[in-house]
Amino acid sequence: MLTHVEGIVIKTQNYGETHKIITILSKEMGKISAICRGVNKVKSRLQAVTQPFIRATFLIYVTKGLSTVQQGEVLDSYRSIREDIIKTAYAAYIAELTNKLVEDKQKIASLYNQLMLTLNWIHANESYTIPVIMYELKMFQIGGFAPVVDYCVHCGRKEEPYTFSIREGGLLCSHCTSMDEHAIHLPPALPKILATCKEVGIEQVGNISMKEENIKLLRQILDNYYEQYGGFTLKSKRFLNQIDRLS
Repeated sequence: MLTHVEGIVIKTQNYGETHKIITILSKEMGKISAICRGVNKVKSRLQAVTQPFIRATFLIYVTKGLSTVQQGEVLDSYRSIREDIIKTAYAAYIAELTNKLVEDKQKIASLYNQLMLTLNWIHANESYTIPVIMYELKMFQIGGFAPVVDYCVHCGRKEEPYTFSIREGGLLCSHCTSMDEHAIHLPPALPKILATCKEVGIEQVGNISMKEENIKLLRQILDNYYEQYGGFTLKSKRFLNQIDRLS
């Protein structure tokens, strides 16, 4: 069955000498993989739409097995991401996270739009840590291991001050913080920001601001949290961590 889809390429891999298999997060069908035959030949018309992070429309022959890309037209190449190694690293990270945590042909309302908006933000701005964090938290929800960030994970109280417990999987109120001696103290504003980042869409990112020290703390918390619960090793994340250390 021939189907038109709009999608973002989140993974590519060579198949034989001339073919390539691409994985697309599509607007219409969720995550789908398809082969692009002869794409590595010099004159292939599909080369432009089989690069990582390309947003394009695709004409795909969909089958129960491996589908086939027949045609494609680029909607956005995200050129500035490709020309900046740090932006490329962040885009590769959210793309790999998406590929790992979304099942094949699993259609999730608004996910395509959230990925597109996050890439748009990385493409157009010099600061994109908050949109990436927002997208991560949404992916953690899809993966079924999102932290509890709007009440105490142990007793359910909504009372500040809070600490964050990696081991317990979220916030601990002052009555329960003794449950984890390694719980991380959170500045007063951070729990509300965490809850907002988890619940609102990327389109509202202009309304969220954080101090640099809070961004670094949140980045550390989420990195450690994913290591504890994520379940997948991410090559892109290792590279991103190396870049951060050099910076």
